[in-house]
Amino acid sequence: MKKTSLSKTLALLLAVLALLSLAACGGSGEKVIQREAPAESAGPDAALTSENAREETAGAGFVFIHQGVRVDMDAEASAIVAALGEPSSYFEAASCVFEGLDKMYTYGGFELDTYPTDGKDYVSAVIFRDDSVATPEGVMIGDSAEKLQQVYGDPSSTAENLVSYQAGNMELRFILADGVIASIEYLSLAAEGD
Repeated sequence: MKKTSLSKTLALLLAVLALLSLAACGGSGEKVIQREAPAESAGPDAALTSENAREETAGAGFVFIHQGVRVDMDAEASAIVAALGEPSSYFEAASCVFEGLDKMYTYGGFELDTYPTDGKDYVSAVIFRDDSVATPEGVMIGDSAEKLQQVYGDPSSTAENLVSYQAGNMELRFILADGVIASIEYLSLAAEGD
């Protein structure tokens, strides 16, 4: 199976699981809007040099950057969503943890999830869907476990096929399959109620 086919299959599976987990929290107030997906980009986001990536993310844990838009975990989402532009799809459902709606915006190559607090939405996760996007340090779905180790060093924790790096109140998780990165997730620990 080609790397791209594997990535797309895994991304689809992760998207379905995310939708099921959101739907499991409550049946009322759900809203799904599906839009035609924009044209795929020519390749992964340009990776920053290691030095620039460290400067960009210094003191903030791990940060996702897409076409110049910085996405920090637990940041207020409204300006980020506006800067990212029209999503290819949108889903909302009653939050399991907070009062209000959890929201999921899907863009080409990744998904951005939010949680509600005090009348505002905050970033809870960024989940890569395929290999058209990369971390600022240049790691993407399909890269080897060896590259992951070279770029990020020793993980904060490991469990079977999960490699996790924690910084502050967020976690950067990599799921491996046969020594290859199958999923990349930026997660807020505050949004999980930890």
